Amino acid sequence: MTALTGRIPEVPDILSAAELTATVDHLVGLQLPSGMVPWFDGGHSDPWNHVEAAMAFSVGGRDAEAQAAFTWLRDRQLGNGSWFNYYRAEGVKDQRIDTNVCAYVAVGLWHHALATDSHDVLVANLAMLESAIDFVLAHQRRDGTIAWSIDATGKTENYALLTGSSSILLSLRCAVAAVEALGLARPDWELAASRLAHTIAHHPGAFAPKREFAMDWYYPVLSGALTQEAGQQRIERYWDEFVMDGLGVRCVSTEPWVTAAETAELVITLNALGHQDLAQGLFATSKAHRRLDGSYTTGLVYPSGISFPSDEATSYTAAAVVLAADALSRASGASGVLAGEHLPGVLDLDGGQCSHRH
Repeated sequence: MTALTGRIPEVPDILSAAELTATVDHLVGLQLPSGMVPWFDGGHSDPWNHVEAAMAFSVGGRDAEAQAAFTWLRDRQLGNGSWFNYYRAEGVKDQRIDTNVCAYVAVGLWHHALATDSHDVLVANLAMLESAIDFVLAHQRRDGTIAWSIDATGKTENYALLTGSSSILLSLRCAVAAVEALGLARPDWELAASRLAHTIAHHPGAFAPKREFAMDWYYPVLSGALTQEAGQQRIERYWDEFVMDGLGVRCVSTEPWVTAAETAELVITLNALGHQDLAQGLFATSKAHRRLDGSYTTGLVYPSGISFPSDEATSYTAAAVVLAADALSRASGASGVLAGEHLPGVLDLDGGQCSHRH
C-alpha cells in the first residue's frame, strides 16, 4: 500500500476521511497489474472513466497507482494520438474512437500535477498529451464543435454532442495550463477552445438534441463556457426537471432514476457557482448509494429505491464522489480544477457582437 500524503478530503456529517480512504482503496483494488481500472471487477474500461479513477487516486494520495494508470494510457495510445472506446484486460472491446474520451487525459494529468505539486507527470507524458489533443482538434468542425466519434471503419460521425464538446472544452483548458506550466505555448489550442466555448454558449442548435440527459444540462456550466450569470440561469431553469428533492439527480429527465455520478458532478458545478450549502445538501444524497466496502451503487430507481443496473457499483461513480468531496472540502491542491481554478479563461472571439447571443 502506498503511503498517504495527507490530503484526504472530509465532508463533515456526510463523508469522513476514513470513509473516503475506503472508497479510494476500493478503486485501488479494482486496478489491474497493467494499470487499467475497469468499471467493476471483470468488466471493461474506457479511457475517460479510467482517468476519472486516476484522479481519485491522486486525491486519495495514491500517487503510484495514478501514475500506473497514466502509463497504461501511454502504452495503449494509438499512433494518431487516440484510444479505442472500450478495453478489456485481454485487449480491445470496442474500436470506436470518442473524441471526448481521448481529450480527457489532459484533465487527469493537470489534476495530478496540482494534487502532487509536481510537474513530473507532465514532463513524462507531454508527448502523449500533445498527440491526444492534436488528434481531437483535427476533428473540430467549421462551427467550432468537435465531431463526437470515429467508427470502427474510420468514418467520422457528422454531428457533435453538447456534453462531449463541453467536456472537451474543459480538457483543452487543462491542456493549455499544463503546457504553460512547462514553459510552452499552444495558441492554436487556445483559439480552438475559444471557438468551441463560443458555440457551446451561444449556438445550442449546433449540437445533436439530447436535452433529456442531465449532463447536457450542467456540463456547459461546468466546462467554463458560460458566464457566472448565464450558468446560474441555466441551472435554475432546469432544476426541477432533473433534481429529485432529497434523492439526487436524474440521469435522464424522463425517468425517476437517480445516478450518483451525475449527482456528484452537479455538486461540483453548484460549488463552482458559489452555492456551497446547496451543494453539500445534494452531496448528502450520495450516502444512499454507499456500500459497506466503500463502493457506490451506480443508480437507484424511485420510489422503490432498487438499484439499476441491478447491483451495479461502478468505479467512475466512486471516483466522481471522491472528486466532489475534494471540491467541497478543498483538501487537495487540485480541488478547484473541475470548477475552473488554475485554468486559463476563454477568449471572446466576437467581442460580444454575435447575433445569436442569448
